[in-house]
Amino acid sequence: MITFDQVKQLNDYVNDNIKYLPKETYKSMMEDFNVKFTHESTKIEGNTLSISEVKTILIDKLSIGGKELREIYEVTNNQKANKYIHQMLKQNRELDEELIKDIHQIVMENIIDGGIYRRYNVRITGASFRPPDWTMVRDDMKFFIMDYYAKTKVLNPIELASFVHAQFVKIHPFQDGNGRCARLLLNYVLMANGFKAIIIEASDRPSYYESLDKYASTGELNDFNNLVIEKEYDILDDLKSEIDKAKKFL
Repeated sequence: MITFDQVKQLNDYVNDNIKYLPKETYKSMMEDFNVKFTHESTKIEGNTLSISEVKTILIDKLSIGGKELREIYEVTNNQKANKYIHQMLKQNRELDEELIKDIHQIVMENIIDGGIYRRYNVRITGASFRPPDWTMVRDDMKFFIMDYYAKTKVLNPIELASFVHAQFVKIHPFQDGNGRCARLLLNYVLMANGFKAIIIEASDRPSYYESLDKYASTGELNDFNNLVIEKEYDILDDLKSEIDKAKKFL
């Protein structure tokens, strides 16, 4: 099992040596990452667009025939929201309710009115827990932000990002789009603390959902945190490999 210390050591190496990676290589890696992130994050929620179709929409800027508009909006909105969190990181914007609502509004543009907490009760298919009553959502979100800042003093960055994602899903504050928002918030906290954004793939769905369900039911975060650690390590290891290749030619 990969530990946080191993991830931190790898992250330190990448951050210290990223300057050796050609800008063109890094740009292509980030472009590839962003397409895959949007594809996987929407696919988890049932979007049927293939990775090549997502690339056609996001990179080639071409439309796809025979697909529901909602699916196309899910992809384009996720890309917009991903760009938005990077912009907010450059501005050192703190995580708060307004930022969360802004992200949700972008994610749900042209689908439903975003950035508005749900006004009815919901259940998550297959989950062993029930999200809080809608009348509690506003208070729960306030406490969520308070807990987040309290935990910045006691959790390492990956544990903190894992908590943000898992607790947000537990509250399920919006009518729709909670999963996509949660994965954007996860990456926001990771990047705000000097780590890399990650991709939770649709193929991870069983363990991903099970670990979130376990947290919501018992408060146990280890399983989900371990998944995030593994994904972070994979991203960093890929970067290290490209950096080491580049350094050989110096």
